[in-house]
Amino acid sequence: TEFVFLAYPTHLELQVLVFLGISLVYTMILTGNILIVAAIQMEARLHTPMYYLLDSLSIVEIWYTATVVPHILVNTMKRHKAITLLGCATQMLFFIGLGSTDCFLLAVMAYDRYVVICSPLQYLLIMTQKFCVNLVVASMVIGFILSLQLVAFIFHLPFCHSRGIEHFFCDVPPVIRLTCTHTHLHELSVLVAGTLAIAFTFLLIAISYALIAIAVLSIHSTSGRRRAFSTCSSHLMVVLLQYGCCVFMYLRPNSSYSPKQDQLLSLVYILGTPLLNPLIYTLRNSEVKGALRSIITRNVFSKKS
Repeated sequence: TEFVFLAYPTHLELQVLVFLGISLVYTMILTGNILIVAAIQMEARLHTPMYYLLDSLSIVEIWYTATVVPHILVNTMKRHKAITLLGCATQMLFFIGLGSTDCFLLAVMAYDRYVVICSPLQYLLIMTQKFCVNLVVASMVIGFILSLQLVAFIFHLPFCHSRGIEHFFCDVPPVIRLTCTHTHLHELSVLVAGTLAIAFTFLLIAISYALIAIAVLSIHSTSGRRRAFSTCSSHLMVVLLQYGCCVFMYLRPNSSYSPKQDQLLSLVYILGTPLLNPLIYTLRNSEVKGALRSIITRNVFSKKS
């Protein structure tokens, strides 16, 4: 009826240290992503397809971390670090669903960059508000369909008497190892879902950037190439960071599973990636920085008046 998490520290001093560290990082994640959402929502000049997609990505990242990080913080200080079977399935459903949505949104953002560089005159005709909304909704629907199928498959399998999960939360690799029937079919189901959510979207991103590279190389002026590259550099950094972790975690054989290694890697993609995303998009984006400055300035002057 329940699982017990075994990856948490047992010493009180270490528990407090981990709690404070994760709380600090989580606060920075929420602050960074909320600032991006606020800047895009409040600044009329940022009401463009590119920033609408960035706004959607930040909102997904906020919910993505909220599915596991508060639960990790609570469990860090609890004596009995357990979760019910239904709670575990629900957490996995939203974690995989929102993570898959994140991957599809990154692919949509790559397509947006392709259109703006390769077909600039038709950009506003192609990337209409309705089309962007449909792309975001489709990303979420497909992400949760993949997640629902995977979670339903895993939790219909018989679990062994051992109920200890060598992890901080209900992720696919540590949970599927508790099933009593280890066959290639189980590995294949995870691989298929991972391929659709990770490999397929990465292929779309790679094709978009290959076409972008061809278009940029055809630009004769150095300033034009630099301007085209600057529109893609932030997104490309986020893609490499996100997919580097996901590929290693989900697109690999079950035989290479290592609990300690996976625990460390999971902290990178549930804390590191959502923390760096807003930093990359704000520090390398003059329009977002300008919008944040104008919002802060307006608030300061309104308080003084």
